[in-house]
Amino acid sequence: MTKIDLKNALTETNLPLDGKSTGKVRDWYDLDGGRRLLVTTDRLSAFDRILASVPYKGQVLNQLAAWWFEQTKDIIDNHVLSLPDPNVLIAQEVEPFPVEVIVRGYISGVTSTALWYRYSQGERVIYGHTMPEGLTKNQALPEPIITPTTKGGPTGHDERLTCAEVTEQGYLDAETWDTVQKAALAIFKRGQEVAAKAGLILVDTKYEFGRAPDGRIMLIDEVHTADSSRFWKGDTYQERIANGDEPENFDKEFVRLEFAKFGYRGDGEPPQVDDSLWIQASERYITLYEMLTGQDFVHGAYPAEERIIENLKAAGVI
Repeated sequence: MTKIDLKNALTETNLPLDGKSTGKVRDWYDLDGGRRLLVTTDRLSAFDRILASVPYKGQVLNQLAAWWFEQTKDIIDNHVLSLPDPNVLIAQEVEPFPVEVIVRGYISGVTSTALWYRYSQGERVIYGHTMPEGLTKNQALPEPIITPTTKGGPTGHDERLTCAEVTEQGYLDAETWDTVQKAALAIFKRGQEVAAKAGLILVDTKYEFGRAPDGRIMLIDEVHTADSSRFWKGDTYQERIANGDEPENFDKEFVRLEFAKFGYRGDGEPPQVDDSLWIQASERYITLYEMLTGQDFVHGAYPAEERIIENLKAAGVI
């Protein structure tokens, strides 16, 4: 088994290309011909901040998202053009829609904005959806629902919307929003089917869409990764629910839970945690990739940036 050395993690890139931009997890560079080069680094984000860099996390996210794009291209077009390197995706430049599409298949959560918290307080119309009586925590919803959010909003944080507000407030026109919703629910259904075969439950997820220069609506960003989705282990779900326990998560939620033990919720300097947490995170990301795709994970060579540059030269990108 490949030894995981935290010192090898790809924290940032400085490729010999112009126009670098940086997000929480990705660096991107604008290319000619309406293309964009996206590098998924090993940065791990939680609580709206970067907590660490985890070896192979970026490769897993990039390759897993690309795999899902391939599995769902019959539902809707996506922005993928090529993968010249395990951490790199070259994409069609797309104008992102100002709405993130959150699809939820289960009623869960303890924060003040979570579905279960609202329901447990007696609300039955939550984010515009009418909920039936008798639901229990972490139970599957009768049908998956969409709870959209803005991107950034006036506070700098995502602001929650109802589906009706997306068009009422002018974020998207009705025809576009209808297409996006139908695609999101179909992709989520496909994701749940694939996850079930892998022994996992796809609980909820975030999708992003945009419009290409030719007018096509496209799925962009990432799909059904441990960063964008929550997964539970299927084989222990029923027993744990029956015992009143929380389902076993199989995504990056365990990182948040570890920090929560220190009382950390994102304010101030994060606590120091043992390196074993990040090694465990790397192993979990790789295992999730292998479970979902049914493929062995092939560890990319480190230092990653040297490898990326060589692969981009071979592909004629630089």
